[in-house]
Amino acid sequence: MQRVHIHARDLRIVDPLLSYPSAILGRDRAIVLNLEHIKAIITAEEVLLRDPLDENVIPIVEELQRRLPPVNSNRENQTDGSEFPVDAAEEDESSFEFRALEVALEVICSFLAARTTELETAAYPALDLLTSKISSHNLDRVRKLKSAMTRLTARVQKVRDELEQLLDDDDDDMADLYLSRKLAGACSPVSASGPPNWYPASPTIGSISRASRASMVTGRGDENDVDELEMLLEAYFMQIDGTLNKLATLREYIDDTEDYINIQLDNHRNQLIQLELILSSGTVGLSMYSLVCGIFGVNIPYSWNQDHGYMFKWVWIVTGIVCFSVFIVIVAYARHKGLVGS
Repeated sequence: MQRVHIHARDLRIVDPLLSYPSAILGRDRAIVLNLEHIKAIITAEEVLLRDPLDENVIPIVEELQRRLPPVNSNRENQTDGSEFPVDAAEEDESSFEFRALEVALEVICSFLAARTTELETAAYPALDLLTSKISSHNLDRVRKLKSAMTRLTARVQKVRDELEQLLDDDDDDMADLYLSRKLAGACSPVSASGPPNWYPASPTIGSISRASRASMVTGRGDENDVDELEMLLEAYFMQIDGTLNKLATLREYIDDTEDYINIQLDNHRNQLIQLELILSSGTVGLSMYSLVCGIFGVNIPYSWNQDHGYMFKWVWIVTGIVCFSVFIVIVAYARHKGLVGS
């Protein structure tokens, strides 16, 4: 807290044990950053990262080391007088905090875009396989992919909402992220003779890189100029919005597949109902045949059974014809009403 001049409530945002939404907060001397697995505090001269040895954080550490070389090494090159190629960070006149913020946004957007590509690679073949063969294994696989897509969409949406909120805020809120400009204003002779200084000088001002100093000089012209930050945020907002659009397209494809599967299941259900109707009609006919057989098969002596044995075959034939006719009539009526397909 003494080193970066922030409150304790800001440290809770970067606490991994607490669940806080994505946030990019501007303070007097620092930018508090909480984007997915990247939890950092950015000042005008250094970047403080949590868990730098984590496998997901290592890429941003390497990128920060590449784009923001140590200031001492640059000074040694100057004092030695040796000729070295100018580093990309030296050519970039953006302030230190914006270059660090750009690295963080780039890594986060690339990370989410890579997760989206992996999900698309696994989801589209699984959905196509499900449409060709509906099975419990394929359904469970698609269910897991849909759950993963929902979680990833929520993560991308949080980052997008934070960037959109920064872009929608007024210029004063965005101006709070210009740490080098505020630091330059606190150290300038004009500010010493002018209004009271709300931003005390940092004890490590001498370690600020030359690029940061250049941005301080150019930033004194207009304290309300936030075009640099606005262009930076808009670029990565469009990138994260494209990732969100890919997930939305995937969701639509999943919804279309679900509708197709439901249509197939409804069709199979209708076929089962038609089969049940045909079997029920056949059961009615056999029940009538069994009824006649049961009547004539009763072991009770009666007078009209004598000398009429030849009638057995006619009763059997007539009963069979009548039962089959009843079955045909029921099926024809169901077909006429559209209950059975052609």
